[in-house]
Amino acid sequence: MQPVKIVDLFAGPGGVDVAAERLGVPTVGIEWDADACETRRAAGLSTVQGDVRQYGPADFPDADVLAGGPPCQTFTVAGSGAGRKALDDVLKFVEQMTARVDREQIVRDLANLDDERTGLVLEPLRWILEAIDVRKKPYEVIVLEQVPAVLPVWEAYARALKKEDYSVDYGLLLTEAYGVPQTRKRAVLIARRGNHDMKLPAATHRTYRKGVPRDAGDASKAPWRTMGDVIERGTPFEVISNYGTGGDPKLRGRRSSSQPSATVTGKIRRNRVVSLDGAELDRFSHSEAGRLQTFPADYPWSGRDIGQQIGNAVPPRLAAHVLSAAFGWSPPSEELLAKLDRWHSLPAQAASAPDDEALVGA
Repeated sequence: MQPVKIVDLFAGPGGVDVAAERLGVPTVGIEWDADACETRRAAGLSTVQGDVRQYGPADFPDADVLAGGPPCQTFTVAGSGAGRKALDDVLKFVEQMTARVDREQIVRDLANLDDERTGLVLEPLRWILEAIDVRKKPYEVIVLEQVPAVLPVWEAYARALKKEDYSVDYGLLLTEAYGVPQTRKRAVLIARRGNHDMKLPAATHRTYRKGVPRDAGDASKAPWRTMGDVIERGTPFEVISNYGTGGDPKLRGRRSSSQPSATVTGKIRRNRVVSLDGAELDRFSHSEAGRLQTFPADYPWSGRDIGQQIGNAVPPRLAAHVLSAAFGWSPPSEELLAKLDRWHSLPAQAASAPDDEALVGA
């Protein structure tokens, strides 16, 4: 299929949108965080600053693809207690929403949750069902991603979407298996309207294992990419994680520039960078941290708390693979992916992004 436009919920600084624009698909992102919106606008990405709960499919009538990475801070699948209860609540709400239980009652029940953010993971489903029931124009493609703890929610989404005539696949993807110079796991769901053989994108690179040489493993796949492949410092370096193990700073994680980065978090600026002889070096700049996420080297990071923006984002290179698989396209070529390295030449549709009012209802 050839998508018309993507509406990206919880769009952040633009990971999905950067990939989509490079694939030639226009986007509009909804994001409440003012700093992330500042970055998006500096990049020329069409942006509506606001709460996704205040909008719906009717506000973006030409969008035929729904993407989103809703916040998930309020639950975890580990153990029991509040986190487990929040997950159980979410799974119950998925069933109720798909069964078309009184939506006003669902809204009231969501308002009674211990943390209102728990309900945000249900917003993509609300948009999907409203596109079917209210807009009368279902989304042709759906792409959702989040941390691994959200996988049970995507499983429930998959059951719901199959009842609505979607073909679905979901699972955990390792970012380094798609050429991202970073080890990071993401729970991903893709769906397309109708009967299709939906498959998450096949890995193009080998997965990283500590102590296993880069050139070992499946010869049909490229070696995993390293920090040194995207960050040029003129000399090898080592990154010492801010996070200790059991409170012992001697056990903090270490990765060399000949390895992929550990998962990039919002606290990346706290990580020390040292030469191989232990000399302190400059910590990662915003551009360097963004490159570990496969954002363009010249991406115009703006606003405050840029480290958090970067850490929360979807790696654009991964997004390019996921979107291509969702659309039924061949995997993106290395030539196309190389276009992610620079952003100064903006896509035509992003170069003069309209303001919020012009986007809503367009």
